Amino acid sequence: MTQINHVSTHSTSTQAPLSPTPAASLPQDETWRKSIPAQVFLNHFFAMDYHIQHQNDLSDLAKFPVFQQFYGRATDENRKALEKLLLNSWSAEYALRITPVVNDEQYLQSSLHWTFPQAYYSALFSARAFLAVQGVNVSNEELIRKRIGNAVVRGYYPASIGYYALGPINSYRIQRLPMAKRFSVAAKTDLLLPSRSGLAQAELAQFLKTTRDQRVKALRSAIQNNPKTALRSPKTGEILQKFSVEQYKQLAKQIGYTTYFDMLSRLRISSTNREIERFVDSEIDVKLFHQSLVNIVAHVNAVHEAYIAKALGAPAYRQLVAKLPAYLQESFVRERMNTLILPMIEQRPEEPSLRMAA
Repeated sequence: MTQINHVSTHSTSTQAPLSPTPAASLPQDETWRKSIPAQVFLNHFFAMDYHIQHQNDLSDLAKFPVFQQFYGRATDENRKALEKLLLNSWSAEYALRITPVVNDEQYLQSSLHWTFPQAYYSALFSARAFLAVQGVNVSNEELIRKRIGNAVVRGYYPASIGYYALGPINSYRIQRLPMAKRFSVAAKTDLLLPSRSGLAQAELAQFLKTTRDQRVKALRSAIQNNPKTALRSPKTGEILQKFSVEQYKQLAKQIGYTTYFDMLSRLRISSTNREIERFVDSEIDVKLFHQSLVNIVAHVNAVHEAYIAKALGAPAYRQLVAKLPAYLQESFVRERMNTLILPMIEQRPEEPSLRMAA
């Protein structure tokens, strides 16, 4: 199994994606066949991380006109709420980072029951803080999802996480993954981790598609299972069993855009979301999965933190970090602030970047 280095809680640097396992060495027994759904899920998140690492575009934010013109609307009252949201985000990221301290494969596998939601909720609270500094205080996850989706489409995010899907089922349009279509066939024919940018983009396009499929089907079920909202046949009055193209278009409008945030929400564990069950007794590289999640969450949170620091100003952001508990203050939070966030907001504006996710 591929080995990765232990993730220090004091480091903001991310590990480069690892080389995929050669096809000949993949196990082909019954246990492996049962592991296929888990391997596909790992491939999706590995591709997300791979795309982030190869774009390497966090610093591009500073050149975005939307970033340069970003100003907050935080009052003294909601600034306290902002600080609490960031504390929750950083605490979840801290917990995610320290899991590999125990170098035991079985422990790591069982730890997915909490590392999955830690990754999602860290990004969720980070997203809420990003919205809160703009004066948008929402806690409903569906509203947050739609707000973040709109921000992705409007170009607030770098290309590394600026892709999205829209449109009705069977007619999705994938945006900002230009190499995805050319490599889509190759990506579907094996279970190997993507080893090239085109394959990673094809994997991400597939991840967007399956995630949007889930949302469409869940919304349709919610509508049709409620007698008050269910669509009925105009002839018989019976609840429709099949939707027309136009009806699916209406569902697509209600859903909005599918983005990185929807993909991360696949990690949420609830009574209706049982993705974690795929990993019981599966033969996948759990350490690699964990490393990918750490890298993704660090990147997403850094983007949000850059906007928040831009809105508050460097002195106020430093004060915010200085008030954190010691275990956070002396960890990745301070290092990320000093090495990534503050250099972005303190540099002089330059010409708008051509790499903006437009």
